[in-house]
Amino acid sequence: MLSFGIAHAQTAPAPSDDMSRLLAERGLLSRIGDVGQKVGNRATELVMNSMAFLGVPYKRGGTEAEIGFDCSGFVRAIYQQTAGLLLPRQASEQAAATQKIDKHELQPGDLVFFNTMRRTFSHVGIYVGNGKFIHAPKPGAEVRVEDMGISYWAKRFDGARRVNTEQQP
Repeated sequence: MLSFGIAHAQTAPAPSDDMSRLLAERGLLSRIGDVGQKVGNRATELVMNSMAFLGVPYKRGGTEAEIGFDCSGFVRAIYQQTAGLLLPRQASEQAAATQKIDKHELQPGDLVFFNTMRRTFSHVGIYVGNGKFIHAPKPGAEVRVEDMGISYWAKRFDGARRVNTEQQP
């Protein structure tokens, strides 16, 4: 929805009312476009950086590629490396520290949470688009991309969250 508004602002005809004229005169319409570009670039970076870790083994408590990752350690590492943002360590804490969004609002880079251990927000991954997410699933497995629509994940979906990266470098 944000990208639609940004695209509209960039291609809108000349302002017709006083407020639109003021925004245009002060260069604020182009700034809106710049913010949208930065948000889009950050999401692309998050997804691309996360893909670089495909195949890294799962390691309970793991927070580094050399050792392996657990789900929240993987998400934390990606956000720290890409956005310079240090998220909390546990999946439930990451859910509490981020903005709740509707599943239909998901954009690449958003967090998706699942109940995999009979408690809410016990698993987290990064949404990559097209109904898929990347995560460190379980012992004996590796970082991989999965479809949120398959029965296992669909039944356990707990919610989606957005990380505020606007104030980050």
